[in-house]
Amino acid sequence: MNPRSIYFIVNPISGTNDKEQIIKLIPTFINKENFDYQIHYTQYAGHAEEIAREASHNNIDIVVAIGGDGTVNEVARALVQTNTALGIIPCGSGNGLARHLEIPMDAAGALKVINTCLIKELDYGVINNHPFFCTCGIGFDAFVSSKFAEAGKRGFLTYLDNTLKEGLKYKPETYHIVLDDDKSMEYEAFLIACANASQYGNNAYIAPQASMSDGLLDVTIMEPFSILEAPQIAIQLFNKRITENSKIKSFRCKKIHISRKSPGVIHYDGDPIEASNEIDVEIKAKGLKVIVNEGGGKYAMPLVQMFADFYTEIAQIKEDWTQIKDDIWQFRDEVRDKRKQLLKKNKEIIRKIRSGDIKNNKTD
Repeated sequence: MNPRSIYFIVNPISGTNDKEQIIKLIPTFINKENFDYQIHYTQYAGHAEEIAREASHNNIDIVVAIGGDGTVNEVARALVQTNTALGIIPCGSGNGLARHLEIPMDAAGALKVINTCLIKELDYGVINNHPFFCTCGIGFDAFVSSKFAEAGKRGFLTYLDNTLKEGLKYKPETYHIVLDDDKSMEYEAFLIACANASQYGNNAYIAPQASMSDGLLDVTIMEPFSILEAPQIAIQLFNKRITENSKIKSFRCKKIHISRKSPGVIHYDGDPIEASNEIDVEIKAKGLKVIVNEGGGKYAMPLVQMFADFYTEIAQIKEDWTQIKDDIWQFRDEVRDKRKQLLKKNKEIIRKIRSGDIKNNKTD
């Protein structure tokens, strides 16, 4: 049997891992008798999609994205409805698609998955003609995605910082929804997320039961909530229990039409774009070939590497948690200050009313 052909597409500037170290591992974990591979480096935004599209036209069997979520999504968009399969070596901060597919986060484990080469046909979604693979969204998550893109700095803490800062300012909208050209409803919503996979990334599960092989979208509607309710929602988002919250409405469908009062931002896999007041989302069943982790098992790393990664991860968690606690305390202090200002203003108004300074419900 002829060896399968692989393009490894490397984004040298995206993500968090040392790409050259990953490249050095390829000969160790990829069987030369079964695979014939080439390595291609991206040089500009959109280049990964161009290389992947060229690969599919040249009947390359597999294209492996080595980079962050942006690189993975670029490659995947070029491979939909083709015979070329997507492989992933996750190097980003979110790694939403890789995490959903249970691809190991270490390069050696991810390369072992590619070497096993179990290929399945999975679903993908389309929002206003833009393919997505994990989630698309309207409302607050799209708003935060646009702020995240403007920030210039990537990573979970940047996303968290934007979420905390912008959460108090964001106003829910009213949306008219039609499911599968049949069921019609209207919601005032903080956000509407349409999921093909279970999470945004960073193990934030907006649709815990979503499957990439059921031919259905998992739609999550988050209704307006108070500041006091926000922490519980955040906790449930990360422990896969978001659908248990009373502010969450969820359902499944093949397609959904959403109308809003005016144009605005939407996102697909975290990429924000401006869109009209009419939004169409649908699932494309079994339209993308993907190398998946056989049985969802975890590949064992060499012992030394395992301990090194363990202590690195612990140090990063400690640093991240310190920053998260600081952000939460700052957020709480801001809320407390606003509450004090409001109470002070109310007392002043009451004092003026009692003293006769205010008449006919008018203030100075």
